Amino acid sequence: MKYVPAAADRTFSGPDNTVDRADVDGMLCELDEHAVEEALRITEADGGEVTVVTVGPEEAADAIARGLRMGAHRGVHIVDDALHGSDAAATSLVLAAAVRKTGYDIVLCGMASTDGGMGVVPAMLAERLGVPQLTLASQVTVEGGTVTIRRESSTATEHIEASGPLVLSVTDRSNEPRYPSFKGIMAAKKKPVETWSLADLGIASEVGLEAAGTTVSAFAARPARTGGQIVSDEGEGGARLAEYLVAQKLV
Repeated sequence: MKYVPAAADRTFSGPDNTVDRADVDGMLCELDEHAVEEALRITEADGGEVTVVTVGPEEAADAIARGLRMGAHRGVHIVDDALHGSDAAATSLVLAAAVRKTGYDIVLCGMASTDGGMGVVPAMLAERLGVPQLTLASQVTVEGGTVTIRRESSTATEHIEASGPLVLSVTDRSNEPRYPSFKGIMAAKKKPVETWSLADLGIASEVGLEAAGTTVSAFAARPARTGGQIVSDEGEGGARLAEYLVAQKLV
């Protein structure tokens, strides 16, 4: 699960042009709530335990708390100053080490993060773990040790299956995340949460801004929208519209 800035208009700051998180409210990524919900449904049907894992600053504990209130059994928070500026590759490295340490049958992820939007971490994580990946699932079925998903695109619907252990990512069409009940909120206060550093995971390099494959070199605020052009149709409206579309290279 990822702790992301709650603001709709995100920006960068500091000399290194990383995402501005200072004095910005954060939250559990909405897309990751679907992964938590799917994990809970699987364990409710077949037994097991749900562990929610996040990599982030101290404030990211709020994301873990949200998962526990939804019904997860325990949480793991990886926090380390050396993680600042890490890219997707480094994130997958840390998550792979964490899930190996916790043990797993299925690693569930959201389809993307709302702050980065890359959607590549599940595939990277599966590669590092050396297990099958079932990604972008709009429907999930688990029978015994076999997981079957439905993946939908604009041109086809695919049905794919694999045997665990595996990495599974779900889309926002897979389910409707539950809202934490009062009982769940109270129970979450007693659930265990472990805090790990990079040293606890045996990672000493390949993370942080210096190891990142990409950096933000410059940024600028989105320009304000300008007023549109109103065309009064006196018999030439269609022609003037066509001229405008041609001028904008839209046709």
